[in-house]
Amino acid sequence: MKKKTAPDWNTLGSATRALHSGIHRTHQRENSLAMFLTSSYVFESADQARAVFADEEEGNIYSRFTNPTVAAFEEKIAALEGGEKAIATASGMAAINTVFMSLLSSGDHLVLSRSVFGSTTNLANTVLARMGIGVTRVGLSDLDAWEKAIRKETRIFFAETPANPTLELVDIAALAQLARAHGILLVLDNVFCTPCLQTPLELGAHITVHSATKYLDGQGRVLGGAIVGEKELLMKHIYPYLRNTGPSLSPFNAWVLYKGLETLPLRMEKHCDNAEQIVQSLATHPKLNGRIRYPGLPGDPQRAIAQKQMRRFGGVMCLELENRQQAHRFIDGLQLATITANLGDTRTLVTHPATTTHGKLSPQDRLQAGVTEGLVRLSIGLENAEDVLADIHQSLDQI
Repeated sequence: MKKKTAPDWNTLGSATRALHSGIHRTHQRENSLAMFLTSSYVFESADQARAVFADEEEGNIYSRFTNPTVAAFEEKIAALEGGEKAIATASGMAAINTVFMSLLSSGDHLVLSRSVFGSTTNLANTVLARMGIGVTRVGLSDLDAWEKAIRKETRIFFAETPANPTLELVDIAALAQLARAHGILLVLDNVFCTPCLQTPLELGAHITVHSATKYLDGQGRVLGGAIVGEKELLMKHIYPYLRNTGPSLSPFNAWVLYKGLETLPLRMEKHCDNAEQIVQSLATHPKLNGRIRYPGLPGDPQRAIAQKQMRRFGGVMCLELENRQQAHRFIDGLQLATITANLGDTRTLVTHPATTTHGKLSPQDRLQAGVTEGLVRLSIGLENAEDVLADIHQSLDQI
């Protein structure tokens, strides 16, 4: 029987790619992706085992680095990002650490945005510093600062856009042009947008990383991460590190994430619809005085950049209250929103970054990253937007 040929994914929409990429049915002809819950694989002969280990014959060896379920997830996220290859990891931080450990050596230099997830900053301040890797922190949107930070040892630019939790943006195409002009790799964390809203590789980035734990799963069920980019770069430098050190995604988690990707485009539209409706309603709230962070808000100084590189404005918003006491009181007064440091769930989630996700940073590092004591991050879920809005209003009324 003639095997069906795969379409050119680049010609198809994100919803079609999310549903149809990464399908490799077994002889059982299953409709839903199979889970290969096995640690190792068998061979027909000793010589076949030798040939597979020697890369003379294709085949699975050990699920630390080859597993059909994980490979299917990798293929699907690569198709969505527009990348040649993806490598899955056990978590988002495993993805970031794998990139750093694979591409940086003692004496190298990393330029890192100040506006990144707290654990990324801690990784740079501790592990990379201990390895003799220089790190320069710069303002995310300040392209002049990125250029001035370049040294002859600079190997990587790393940024999140939108940043966690401040939602600060950088012009990806401009930063990519700067990086490529100096032979520097641009690595972007795309967790807030997902490839449904933003595709950094198409704008010139070399690598995107994901915490698949967030929107890619979408229901707060499992941990996972992904690295997407050019096949040669990933297979030459990043795959050997994963194979030999083991920050691997489990087959079960890969199956959950694969199924999550199938509904990602639909979910992201609803997250954006709800967030935009809520932000517009809160824009004139007297207790906020316009202190709302959301790139799609009319009058936001970064709205033009957002419109240039994002298809929608995302499902995360921030409120700026007067101090920590007000922030905690507002969070505790919410009846629908769940207090957790995660984001990208079906339910609306809320956290106080200064005492949670960025709590391990020094007060100076937090302020430089724009994480104030009054900042509250809301990951807007898939509820009826008017119900979430009413909940926010009733809690603000208690302050």
